[in-house]
Amino acid sequence: MSNTIGMKLKKSEWEGNRMGNVYYKISEVTDFGPYVTKLVLPLKASVTAEAVKANCFSVYVERKDNRGEVHLLPKSWFERDEKIPSKGYCLVKEAYPSCRNGVRSERGDYITLELKAEPLGLSAEVAAPNMMNEFVFSDYRVTQVAEIAAKGEMLSGLVFDLCAGNTTKQTEGFLHGISSNAEEPLKYGYFVPQTGRGKYPLIIWLHGGGEGGQDPAIAYAGNKVVNLASEDIQSKFGGAFLFVPQAPTFWLDDGSGEYGRSGKSMYVKALKAAIDEFIVRNDVAIDRNRIYLGGCSNGGFMTMRMLIDYPDFFTAAYPVCEALYDETISDEDINAIKQIPIWFTHAKDDTIVVPEETVVPTYKRLIEAGARNVHFSYFDNVVDLHGLFTEEGEKPYVYHGHFTWIYALNDDCRLDYDGKPVVEEGKEVTLMSWLARQSK
Repeated sequence: MSNTIGMKLKKSEWEGNRMGNVYYKISEVTDFGPYVTKLVLPLKASVTAEAVKANCFSVYVERKDNRGEVHLLPKSWFERDEKIPSKGYCLVKEAYPSCRNGVRSERGDYITLELKAEPLGLSAEVAAPNMMNEFVFSDYRVTQVAEIAAKGEMLSGLVFDLCAGNTTKQTEGFLHGISSNAEEPLKYGYFVPQTGRGKYPLIIWLHGGGEGGQDPAIAYAGNKVVNLASEDIQSKFGGAFLFVPQAPTFWLDDGSGEYGRSGKSMYVKALKAAIDEFIVRNDVAIDRNRIYLGGCSNGGFMTMRMLIDYPDFFTAAYPVCEALYDETISDEDINAIKQIPIWFTHAKDDTIVVPEETVVPTYKRLIEAGARNVHFSYFDNVVDLHGLFTEEGEKPYVYHGHFTWIYALNDDCRLDYDGKPVVEEGKEVTLMSWLARQSK
């Protein structure tokens, strides 16, 4: 997937001074979605590591919509009244000689600038102007503000303001499709395992409320769903298919177009048909005894909805901050799904999907009904465990409590509801290693 959106851009405020030097973007799908993490600048002369410093460059960006207009965006996802132009200066964290792919070297014909990722910052490649995430076009202008000694000359006054391409390694293995359901075709992204042989399990991910629409890349790159295709997680399953369908609106839509409490979805039959069709198309390679279903928030709701409506179909489930109100689940529903291996994930300080109204009573009812393989990682809050937004000596960044998909997608869930490690066959397991062990 390329996040370089094909569009005819209107003149920016610097158009009259354009010098025409190109740059390349390198992006990474982080815990907070896709970010431009590096800008690679081609030179006409070789430079050394000693000569290149981060303060030699100024980086300005304007984040634009598909008309080429600068986005007016809320200050945060949860504070939407005040909107400001999405433009400004990005902090250059590091600068060094490199090759075209941004790999650091002692001497090179390219300079790579590493940008500091900030929560919902200017280097983010998605935005939600109307509550739904979409890719933005990030129009950069890199200006050299200090001289750099190159081989045989001094470089000064360079400007790089023409994007020549964008690379996002984590999304390159994903393909797109659309189901043939005449009443409600669903677009989807999917990943085919690159290792192992024989039949593979199928991992299904159902996106959150902000990732619906008509661009499947949003469903798997709007947050770190691509990590399910990473070498680390794929190795736990011996390779696995990944299927990421996208609702045109949101899975919780019962036909009213509102986030209600009915517990119904207008997409149940269409989603089941899309899953069935994908399995049939890959029947030779998919192990029908290992079909795993999960998703976050709106997608966690749909995970529970599908388990209740098709209790004999799925092998195991991993709902995250699931939004199916317990009041809509009957005792018959509980008895129907209690035999399904399920691992819930939620945070106590989630104010978007309140756990006391959803997962906590549902989990307790399953246990009381005799469920033997149901687990629940219940976190106090959601903090950055991997240093993305953490500087040395500072406390880890604290996410909104709704963002527990970060723990699930990074495979950081290990403890059960009682605070003890989940143990399978005498061995402590993570969410993904547990899921990989489940089979009918």
